[in-house]
Amino acid sequence: MVGLNLPEIPLPLKSIEQSLRIASVYDQRDPVVSYWCRLYALQTGLKLSTKTPEETNFLLKLMDWLEMTKKESRDNEAITNDAAAQAHLENWAEKIFLFADTNDRASNITKKVAQSFFTAGLLYDVLTVIGELSENDMQKRKYAKWKATYIYNCLQNGETPIPGPIEENTDNIDLEKSLEEELNDSVTTMKTKEEEEAPLNTDGSTDSHNIDSFDSTRNSTSKGNAGKLPSDVKEDDYYTTLKTEGGVELSLEQINNAQKFIKWAGGALNYDDVPLAVTNLRKALNILTLAKDSDD
Repeated sequence: MVGLNLPEIPLPLKSIEQSLRIASVYDQRDPVVSYWCRLYALQTGLKLSTKTPEETNFLLKLMDWLEMTKKESRDNEAITNDAAAQAHLENWAEKIFLFADTNDRASNITKKVAQSFFTAGLLYDVLTVIGELSENDMQKRKYAKWKATYIYNCLQNGETPIPGPIEENTDNIDLEKSLEEELNDSVTTMKTKEEEEAPLNTDGSTDSHNIDSFDSTRNSTSKGNAGKLPSDVKEDDYYTTLKTEGGVELSLEQINNAQKFIKWAGGALNYDDVPLAVTNLRKALNILTLAKDSDD
């Protein structure tokens, strides 16, 4: 990937700093996420720009990086194809969200959980570069941002956060301001091994669930421990309960790949590419029925 050396962010563009920070975390972990986070930052920056020389210079350097990266990544479908990119980013956003939500509901509430909720919310913002969010994704984005702020403020004030959904009242909370200091510290932390690599995560998170449409068990947070996972359950344990029809246990990677192929099949149909849709569905079925990662 092309190196990026940006000057200091001009004050009028400060709000794009968080997406650029997340992009830097993903430079080595997942260049696709890096690319789209920076594209989101560019598009947002262009809307915010007051056209000063400093702002123009900053945005041009960012634009040059995006153009060079896209040329170098011409064989990477998740960068050159919107449908593939959407599936890729949704997968990450969902995984990070689930990591945060699972730990939150299990009362394992830490700064890292707040960071993970924040990152998931930001990745849903990034998805808007490709198209409108689904109703489910809009709900997840809203919930993730609210939860990130709520947990962070509780921890800052020495209070114990309440797990799961509670009365939302964040009208007077500035999410970006509340998390700015914490994210500054976390960028370095997230680059180290100390950060759990929960299945495919940015800051050590994972997900996939509709916020306001959680099933009745997960939705009943007010009823004691309903919907919570035991505190000793690890992410890997949580995911490896899925099995094929023949009883073969599916790995986390296989589950992720099956989800990816199903989403890609839907994207192919949007472009009237039936053969590609069929190919991707076959790959998904091959994983889910035979636990095999290819058509071979």
